[in-house]
Parts: sequence; structure tokens; C-alpha cells
Amino acid sequence: MRIAVAGATGNIGALTVTALERDGHDVVRISRSLGLDLSTGDGLDEALIGVDAVIDATSMPAAGRAATVAYLGTTTRNLLGAGKRAGVRHHVLLSIVGTDRIEGNAHYAGKREQERLVAAGPVPWTIVPATHFHDFAAMVAGWAERDGVATIAPLLVQPIAPADVADILAEIAVGEPRGRYADVAGPQTQDLVDMARRTNDARGHAIELVPTWSGIFGPEMAGTVLLPSEPTRIAPTTFDEWLTGQQQDRTHVG
Repeated sequence: MRIAVAGATGNIGALTVTALERDGHDVVRISRSLGLDLSTGDGLDEALIGVDAVIDATSMPAAGRAATVAYLGTTTRNLLGAGKRAGVRHHVLLSIVGTDRIEGNAHYAGKREQERLVAAGPVPWTIVPATHFHDFAAMVAGWAERDGVATIAPLLVQPIAPADVADILAEIAVGEPRGRYADVAGPQTQDLVDMARRTNDARGHAIELVPTWSGIFGPEMAGTVLLPSEPTRIAPTTFDEWLTGQQQDRTHVG
């Protein structure tokens, strides 16, 4: 099949491209760095000629609520419009578990807008809600780090390996549209503070972590809010297994 991946140079997008090509598919990469800007739509009609399915794994830098909703809304409209004109048969959107349970977070608001547009759009669709990725904890700590100290919320999460997400997106894209897919999650619940500590230890990065609800994630995200709902598809890779890969990568670099 000929499958386009939006956000093809990002974390999940690049892994999805690899998974699709491994399975013998013809992949069209869509990324601003490759000359295809979703915010303007320039070049999308040409890029999607002959494409059977589109996987939207786009992301954006942190921004305010209005800017996030506007950007993700615009890119989604452009991608859906070009997909309709090109005769794309399946639009797959990567979303986040819990978007309907968290109101205050700007990124969640943007993902809700994407979901709304896809569900009401002109192309048959599947929305894939995934839990946070295994590298999320260290990334959050990195956002807040100042002089070797970082604040981080003690979130309860059920993280999933990025490569597992990519494999699932690739699998779903070649099948029939499914509407809203089951929540996709890793096999174990974890505490975000402990995940950040262990990831930074594995990477050889010394940092003091200060658990707090006064940062970018507040008490509205406490408890089971970020955990998957039934039905849940459990991906195979545990956090410990992913962490071993981080340690091996450090050894090879060293």
C-alpha cells in the first residue's frame, strides 16, 4: 500500500515510517522539514496522489490553549481536505488517552479538536488513543530543569514504548477504518517521578527531582485520570525492557 505519514520526522512518525517500510509499504513522508507544511497545506494535494491511507502523528511545541487548538485544527483540516480530494480511504489519527477527562491542558484541548474534526470529516477514520510514552517522564523533567533541579508531578501513568505505538499505527492503517479504537497502553502502571529518576540514571544524567503539583500538570491529572479505559489493547514492551535499551544506547555511545 501507499501510506502517508504526517509528522514523519518526529519521534513516533519516524518509527512509523520504519515499521511501514519494514512491512513492504510505499511511504510518503509529510513534514515541514521536508518541504510539506501542514499549516498552509502547500504541496499536500500532490503528495497524496495515489495514497491509500494517511497516518497523522504530528505534534507541536508547547503553546497556549488558543494557539494549540488553532494550529492542530488548521493542520487537521488541511490534511483531511487534501485526503478527500486525493481519494484517501483511511485517515488514522494518533491521540491521547484521557482527552475527554482533562479540560485545563492546552495540548489535550488541541487533541480534542483534532478528534472532533476527524470524526466529522470527509475521510473514513480511526482514532487511536495512546497513553504517554516511556520517554515522557524524562522529557517532562527536562522541560522544568534549572541548575540540575526539576519539578515533576507524581502522575500515575501506564506508559507505552514508542516503537509499539508505531507498530500499532502501521497495523491499523492497512486495515479497514475502525472509528474510535481501543485505548492503547503499556503493560504496567508507573509513577512519573520514579520513571524520570530511573531514565535519567540509565542515561547518566544527574538531576534532583522535586515532586509537586504546582508545575504544568495539576491535581486534575491525579489518580487514575491518565490510565486507559476498557477496552484496552496492551502493548508488549515493559518500561524495564525499554530502560535496558536506554542503558545499552549509553554504553554504545560511550
